[in-house]
Amino acid sequence: MKTTVEIPDALFTEAKKYGAERGLTFRQIVEQGLREVLEQDRSRTKRFRLRNGTFKGKGALIHDWETIRDLIYEGHGG
Repeated sequence: MKTTVEIPDALFTEAKKYGAERGLTFRQIVEQGLREVLEQDRSRTKRFRLRNGTFKGKGALIHDWETIRDLIYEGHGG
């Protein structure tokens, strides 16, 4: 796909010099840079893992909101 991208002259000059030193075209440098940025973003989002929050026991013994509300306001004039 062809597209037009505007970049500062100094960045273009630096990229061309980088490419000349390594035998890469400007296009190859841009493609490589885009791939690296996108891969970093993908790898960052995959790092998060929700820990196992289970525990041993019988679980919550309170089954209705009225009981929960009464316990919250107990001793507070509720």
